[in-house]
Amino acid sequence: MTQKLGIGIIGAGNISAAYLRLAPMFKGIEMRAVADLNMDAANARAEEFGVRAETVEGLLASDDIDIVVNLTIPAAHFEVSKNILNAGKHVYSEKPFVLTLQEGAEIAALASEKGLRVGSAPDTFMGGAHQRVRDLIDTGTVGDITSGTAFVMGHGMEHWHPNPDFFYQPGAGPVLDIGPYYVTNLVQLLGPVARVAALTATPAKERLITSEPRNGEKIPVDTPTTIHALLEFQSGAVITMVTSWDVWQHEHSNMELYGQEGSIHVPDPNFFGGDIRLTKRSDFVDLPGTWDHPLEVPNDGENANYRAAGLSDMALAIGEGRPHRCSSELALHAVEVMTSILAAGDARQFVEMTTTCERPAPLGPDEARALLA
Repeated sequence: MTQKLGIGIIGAGNISAAYLRLAPMFKGIEMRAVADLNMDAANARAEEFGVRAETVEGLLASDDIDIVVNLTIPAAHFEVSKNILNAGKHVYSEKPFVLTLQEGAEIAALASEKGLRVGSAPDTFMGGAHQRVRDLIDTGTVGDITSGTAFVMGHGMEHWHPNPDFFYQPGAGPVLDIGPYYVTNLVQLLGPVARVAALTATPAKERLITSEPRNGEKIPVDTPTTIHALLEFQSGAVITMVTSWDVWQHEHSNMELYGQEGSIHVPDPNFFGGDIRLTKRSDFVDLPGTWDHPLEVPNDGENANYRAAGLSDMALAIGEGRPHRCSSELALHAVEVMTSILAAGDARQFVEMTTTCERPAPLGPDEARALLA
């Protein structure tokens, strides 16, 4: 039987429910406690999922907690992750796991000093749909990828989120909040980015909340909400990526990759599954071969939702002594890409990357089944 590592959560907000609900699907992890600065929130979430509530200090001191999942707001990720490592525990952070390269370097040095692992969401790139796209690229089905597009556009969070303020502050915005799914998937498909350029805009300086319980309240906007970026990859591929919360409707595909022999229409990287469309030269064709990947089967309404796959992979990797797929190197490179996009928008010039990373190991159907309990 695979040994289970004890998992604790700091941050009892909306996303904690997904981790607590889905973690039992996977090997190597057992949810044991949840902590929050607001003990009422911690108690409510703990009661809902049958784990214990802790203070943050109590959780960090708990002997039965091996990995702490950092679900605080982005601006707090760095300090909370440092505290987790200083408590002698591995850390798995929600995205973006830090907001600057300096923070990332400090986290990496501290983890190395203490012999601990650092992992970070998103793990949606481990989903069956995106892993099949990875297989199509790696087997040369459409030839070398030379260019592509990625679009993630809507009209923000204030119409549904009860407390949308942080989405419009530095450390969030569409490129740092939703962009990680797209940038991480592009890196796992194409490899690391070499340089970026961008134009950014903030059309609305404040937003009107229409969700409850703060319907009618206005909040300030202090980060760009429309970003048009160019990404040049070390492979030579060039990608146009647009992220915006100022768009009511559009008809762009989420992601398209153009190869020398055809094109791949990639489903939304925000999800684990979705439909792939493939062309060979000018004609749409059926996907080759068979592909029975468990992390693309709908399990959450119409969606495939396997959040905690990356956490499970990290826990198993610790025991097996191998690299985990949602690595800090991958996460830090994605952070540099995204923060450099914002910097390029300010400077109106290209920004060269200073970090790089290995593509995470592919997760084929057999490897995915090995994660499931």
